[in-house]
Amino acid sequence: MNLPIGVIDSGVGGLTVAKEVARQLPKETMIYIGDTARCPYGPRTVEEVRRFTWQMVEQLLQWDIKMLVIACNTATAVTLEELQAQLDIPVVGVIRPGAIAALNETSSGEIAVIGTEGTIHSGAYPETIRAIQGEQVTVHNLACPPFVPLVEQNRTSKQDAYKIVEETLRPLQQYRYDTLILGCTHYPILKAVIQEVVGGGVSVISSGQETAREMSTILQHNGIHNQSEEAPAHIFYTSGEVLPFVEKVERWMKITTPDVRQISFLSSTMNHD
Repeated sequence: MNLPIGVIDSGVGGLTVAKEVARQLPKETMIYIGDTARCPYGPRTVEEVRRFTWQMVEQLLQWDIKMLVIACNTATAVTLEELQAQLDIPVVGVIRPGAIAALNETSSGEIAVIGTEGTIHSGAYPETIRAIQGEQVTVHNLACPPFVPLVEQNRTSKQDAYKIVEETLRPLQQYRYDTLILGCTHYPILKAVIQEVVGGGVSVISSGQETAREMSTILQHNGIHNQSEEAPAHIFYTSGEVLPFVEKVERWMKITTPDVRQISFLSSTMNHD
């Protein structure tokens, strides 16, 4: 089935998932919407996150997508069950795949999760981990509000980010965790700095790989994987400025001259050919 996969995120962080999807599912076409104008979602109310997510979803449904990927942990925590219940296409979030990857990795049974305020306050990761593994695993949660702005502002080098990352993660030093879940799809862009701060003895998990693996299984199981030999033509939409988004797609996804367009949720004028 040669229909596109829809990917939504609060901003550019979901590109870390899109990159892994492009690597594991090279025949699949993606339409990506990054709501950069209203990013971050983490501090927003549940009602705002739900409304913004549905606006992106309703737009993607007009383009006849065959699968929806919520490449945002905050939006996954708030809307995944609702979207799965209401849509007649497969809907994949990033929390369960990240939890599975961490459970496969940990040997001590002590896992730390970092994310936005919205994701952490939702309790989605501890609930998901307990649902899979019972009570055998200890989960430590920490909200990291400074991290998304660092990524959105391109301040991801060690020189720019190390001190902020070190200070933000300091509360985790009291725990003996061996696995750290990056519970926000922006965070893998800071992974090298985060790994240096937590040390080599901690496995740092991002959900992109496991999410793409789950997508592949669902596509095959439902017989909706793309069998065309044509190269996919991904389209990226941003509700913010186009040029900075183009630069991030080029750098992170290694796509030259990507097709990036602006989208507005304040009016019905949305450019899609």
